[in-house]
Amino acid sequence: MRTNVVIDDELLEEAKKLSGAKTKREVIAMALEEFVASRKRKELLNLAGKVKFREDYDYKALREGK
Repeated sequence: MRTNVVIDDELLEEAKKLSGAKTKREVIAMALEEFVASRKRKELLNLAGKVKFREDYDYKALREGK
């Protein structure tokens, strides 16, 4: 998708240096990928303590293939 946006030049250059990206397009794609991954991890963390397991659930036995 082609789009036009105004991005802070200094911030973009710093991101390029830190990421090792060669182009503006590459650094923006990397930033979007990291943003999406970060939000997905956050959503998983929000589930902490909300998942109920069966009383007979034995994760150790599952690891051992029992």
